[in-house]
Amino acid sequence: MKLFSSVTGVVFPDPKNRLFLWTLLILLSLICGAYFLGNAFSAKEYKQRLARWGLIYSMPDTTTSNSNACKKQCRPSGTQALPQGIVARTSNLETRPLWDDSAVNNRISNHPLNLLAISVGVKQKEVVDKIVKKFPSSDFVVMLFHYDGFVDGWKNLAWSNRAIHVSAINQTKWWFAKRFLHPDIVADYNYIFLWDEDLLVDNFDPKRYLSIVKEEGLEISQPALDPGKSEIHHPLTVHKAGSKVHRRYYKFKGSGRCDDNSTAPPCLGWVEMMAPVFSKKSWQCVWHMIQNDLIHAWGLDRQLGYCAQGDRMKNVGVVDSEYIVHLGLPTLGGSNGNEASDFIFYVKRQYIPCL
Repeated sequence: MKLFSSVTGVVFPDPKNRLFLWTLLILLSLICGAYFLGNAFSAKEYKQRLARWGLIYSMPDTTTSNSNACKKQCRPSGTQALPQGIVARTSNLETRPLWDDSAVNNRISNHPLNLLAISVGVKQKEVVDKIVKKFPSSDFVVMLFHYDGFVDGWKNLAWSNRAIHVSAINQTKWWFAKRFLHPDIVADYNYIFLWDEDLLVDNFDPKRYLSIVKEEGLEISQPALDPGKSEIHHPLTVHKAGSKVHRRYYKFKGSGRCDDNSTAPPCLGWVEMMAPVFSKKSWQCVWHMIQNDLIHAWGLDRQLGYCAQGDRMKNVGVVDSEYIVHLGLPTLGGSNGNEASDFIFYVKRQYIPCL
């Protein structure tokens, strides 16, 4: 029997028919759910069976595989077999005493923050001595590249025992830098002074210099050159009295003009190679730009903008308030009777011949 509503005009089925319809709907839902679940499991089992038969390739879990691939790619080459926590990617130039642990812990907590590396010959010993004495041992590690092989001639200097000495006959500082100043080795040092030996530093203070460099945001820099006493190769490096820092120079006559519209060397954005100072980030770039067969670095200076960590017109500059004298002495290249293949790595008073 069917019920009729006079108000809405809708015919309602009797209670028995409604119960039957609800039961049928629930039954159909259960059948559909069982079908879809069974189909999913069957498809997975089917693919696995085909993969075992070699008919198709099983698809790996992309999330897990990508994560593992990233971890492997980020690890240094050759460390794949090592446990995750044992890999030490970087080092420094700190020497370590053999037995005194307290001294080790003290030096680790107070190790110098910057590096001074100079290519030297014993004939310029007096000049180099004055340079090194300007750099406080609390803030700088000193590394000497001996191109003449005379390492013992430096032992009478008070600071010689704390310096790192590397010797290779008739090699330039760029040869040494490429082989001994890898970014992972000097990763602890905020700034790297890679200097020649023929520099006078009467008007230079490294602490004030770095304070200005940080304030001005210079990633690559050099101290200005005293024009009255220095050998000047490029006008950009000339000291400007009353100035703290300059990044460009002006030339309005003749060829190669430099004005406010100039955006590249030789007008701005570079420093010369006798006394460059690199931030940690810029050196990570510059080291990779140094070619293995590079000798004098002629032309490298004008490419430094690639490593300026941004705008070379802002991040590369010459510091005027702390300036030096460049003597321009032709010191490298003389023979002292040693074979060019002689190579010794010195640490303090001990040395180890490298085979």
